Amino acid sequence: MNLDQQTDERDNKHSIKSVAVIVAHPDDETLWAGGLILSNPSTLWFIVCLSRKSDKERATRFYQALKDLGSEGVMGDLDDGPTQKPVENKVIEDLIMELLPQRNYDLIITHNPSGEYTRHLRHEETSNAVIRLWNTDQIVARELWTFAYEDGDKSYYPRPIKNSTIYQQLTKQTWFRKYRIITETYGFESDSWEALTTPQAEAFQQFSGE
Repeated sequence: MNLDQQTDERDNKHSIKSVAVIVAHPDDETLWAGGLILSNPSTLWFIVCLSRKSDKERATRFYQALKDLGSEGVMGDLDDGPTQKPVENKVIEDLIMELLPQRNYDLIITHNPSGEYTRHLRHEETSNAVIRLWNTDQIVARELWTFAYEDGDKSYYPRPIKNSTIYQQLTKQTWFRKYRIITETYGFESDSWEALTTPQAEAFQQFSGE
């Protein structure tokens, strides 16, 4: 998917040059939007990952994934323990504001308010925090996209939602590059949930500002 072409179809006066992708975990950026990122190498991508900064292995793999994606980015250390206790809204919002190097982008992409599968609290919290910051103009972008995937209440691996605002089948070459980041850069086995999930199409729900 070419972002300039995608945007021109809606508004030929607007071109997407800078994009912030805000995710809960290292690998979310690749699983849910890796094809989009790889397909737009001239776009300035900045990926904010809110958790696992202190996880040396995952952090090292995240920064290598950024190189593979042709992106820049940064990590935070949001609590991501196995109990998944809720985190206060302000904690997540403050972390996002701390990690973002600027406040104005052409496009912001984040998790869906319902998550991409059943269920991960941090995905939902991240989405809600980004949407609140965008709605209150604390972070500014002409467009906000959320990942659009569902898993039929755990009855199958996450699938892109075909009737989303944006749905794009990836080329075999792009998907394979994305898959290699998941299996080689991040090191997930071929029979892992992550490898088996890696979508061959990507979908996003689009919201427009004034």
